[in-house]
Amino acid sequence: METTGTSFSIARATFDDAEGILNCLCAAFEPYRTQYTAAAYEDTVMTSDTVRQRIESMTVLVARNKTGLIVGPIGASVRGPEGHIRGMAVAPLWQGAGVANRLLESIENELRGAGCSLVTLDTTAPLVRAIRFYERNGYVRSGVVSDFFGMALYEYKKRLQST
Repeated sequence: METTGTSFSIARATFDDAEGILNCLCAAFEPYRTQYTAAAYEDTVMTSDTVRQRIESMTVLVARNKTGLIVGPIGASVRGPEGHIRGMAVAPLWQGAGVANRLLESIENELRGAGCSLVTLDTTAPLVRAIRFYERNGYVRSGVVSDFFGMALYEYKKRLQST
């Protein structure tokens, strides 16, 4: 699966993309580092091992610019009729360029293709811009709040329409 935008493309991640994914996550979440606990931040930006585990066990897509630099990752897992999104980020210089929309649309299409009729994701309170983005794209707070290494983690959900 590969789709091309005007200045970026979306494709499945491979192990060769691990370093680029880590770099993108670190750049995107650095402004929030002080608002996260140390353990929550490490889980969010991942490590070399955890990014490879995610690529192996989940569907991970990446957005690449024309030079091949990863400017956004997103991952999702399937649990029966429910998909769960993790690890979405957009490099700071690419925020507002449509990357987030295309990543979200692409992963939702993957989940729909896997038979999912519902998708969930979790986010933290400091990510106000991300929360607004998800809400604009049909995600609603489910009311489920869990502990994320000492931080509140809010679940959002969305029904997927069949195509």
